[in-house]
Amino acid sequence: MVAAYVWDYARGMAMLRHFWDAAAALDPAAAALDEGRRFPLCGPEPLARLWTEAGLGEVEVRAVEVATVFAGFDDYWRPFLGGQGPAPGYLASLTEEHRRALRDLLRARLPSGPDGSIPLTARCWAVRGVQLG
Repeated sequence: MVAAYVWDYARGMAMLRHFWDAAAALDPAAAALDEGRRFPLCGPEPLARLWTEAGLGEVEVRAVEVATVFAGFDDYWRPFLGGQGPAPGYLASLTEEHRRALRDLLRARLPSGPDGSIPLTARCWAVRGVQLG
């Protein structure tokens, strides 16, 4: 058996989806850095096709979704300040003014609960197949 999982950057990683949508609204060039565009393999159809083309049978792809609830905006924003990865790297490249505009746009767009928490989800695609013959 061969199995793997990949994050659904295009539609399932709400934390990143909100970030890149806001970044692209302020800076259309940011869209080129979006993992959803850069990793088209991270979806059910491309994964099934890859496994099948590799000669695997009984291919199954399924979604695994988990809640990613942030205590508040600072809890959401903090991981982007580390500089590691495409989104934090992009954020680090911005002027303070542009970084503040992105932060404010995200704060306005993100859903929030009555307690100020930000309830999001993260989805990955799990794929498995068995070697034929």
